[in-house]
Amino acid sequence: MVISKADRKLITIVVAVIGLRLFSSATADLAYLVTAVYALSGRAQAIQALVMSWLLTVISPGLAPPAPMAGLLRFAILLCAAMSIFIHGGWSLRRRRARTFLYTTIGLGLFIIFHSLVFSPYPDVSILKALSWLLAMTTIIAAWQGLSEYAREKISHQIFGGLMVILIVSLPISLYPLGYLRNGSGFQGILNHPQVFGPVMALLGTWAVAQMLSQKRPGWWLVTLTGACMAMILMSEARTAGLSLILAIGTSLMLSPIFANVSLTRMAPGLRSPRVLSIGGIALLIGIVAAPLIVQQLHHYLTKSGRAEVGGLLEAYEDSRGVLMEPMLRNISEHPMTGIGFGVESISGTMMVRRDPVFGIPLAAPIEKGVTPLAVLEELGIPGAVFVAVWIVMLLKGSARSGLVPFSVCLAVIFLNFGEATLFSPGGAGLLHLILLGWAYTGGSMVSKRGNR
Repeated sequence: MVISKADRKLITIVVAVIGLRLFSSATADLAYLVTAVYALSGRAQAIQALVMSWLLTVISPGLAPPAPMAGLLRFAILLCAAMSIFIHGGWSLRRRRARTFLYTTIGLGLFIIFHSLVFSPYPDVSILKALSWLLAMTTIIAAWQGLSEYAREKISHQIFGGLMVILIVSLPISLYPLGYLRNGSGFQGILNHPQVFGPVMALLGTWAVAQMLSQKRPGWWLVTLTGACMAMILMSEARTAGLSLILAIGTSLMLSPIFANVSLTRMAPGLRSPRVLSIGGIALLIGIVAAPLIVQQLHHYLTKSGRAEVGGLLEAYEDSRGVLMEPMLRNISEHPMTGIGFGVESISGTMMVRRDPVFGIPLAAPIEKGVTPLAVLEELGIPGAVFVAVWIVMLLKGSARSGLVPFSVCLAVIFLNFGEATLFSPGGAGLLHLILLGWAYTGGSMVSKRGNR
């Protein structure tokens, strides 16, 4: 296989940036700066830089020292990516559908900013969060849409190939405490939390299964990859991740003909593939023979190695998210139309805001809500929730037209947000989700399109 000059440059940059991130705290900040400069060199590079920014942020603290200026430098990478779009062709989009979605995204962002000015108790925090999301989402949409079909396919393969590398590199760490650094039982691989690693494996697993279903003769490597992803999800104890993978595939098969106006046999020719049918038959046979062991492992997974005493999925969801939902539901009943403010903690006065010591700019104000639909209704009220719902429907329709693979990945991101609120969080783990949503909407991959013919 011949490696192109551009690919050699990318590999060199990735290796150098990761090396800087792992070496020391001083060089960790330099890794972000190098990534920001790289983002300026093109549309494709802007997307690649955003993916690298995500990886630099979520890498395990057992492998990498803290980066003192990470919060500010992540925003610098985002600004450089946005500037790169202006430098390399501007923000004009060729297709009317993409322009409409971009304008709707801008409208949603401006609505949130105006809402923050009027209703948020922390207007500077809310506005900065809204600006970060708006800049990230519009940059991602414009960057993907400005690429050729071949370039979109290549970068999407680079992203999912990178996720495969994370899986492979994480495997040997499963034998050491380093892989369970966060809580001692949930596997986090080379990432900073099982609740980050599990969803990443769910997205990769969804991509692999959808690839199998969208091809007439899927490769056996996809079967192996699917099995490995499921094993990693079980080891991570990330229950939302496992459920999201299953729901994304099932829902995509049910809804793709409706959203894309294309028959299921054209969307998923793999459903009639002898290879896929034989794999399904073998899996069913194994499931019947090993039923007691599978039930035991599922119970171990649902109870997070026995740390959570639950009897089923609904009880597990209530156990893990109930404490977060109670104050959210109370706020919704008290402020149904206005909400409490974008990106604001449910319990007033408990939000910790870290500010720049010189200018007082809010650098970080983390909150934990977990359930995105409730969080949107709580923060933006009914009008804002309706606006977000319209935006999501447009997103789903666009990704369905791109093919089964992007539609499935898009649904996986949506379902993940029923347990981990990342849809409006471009600063950390959510950045990868936004990048994949942009890919799904603006054309998916040529593989999915070939499967639709």
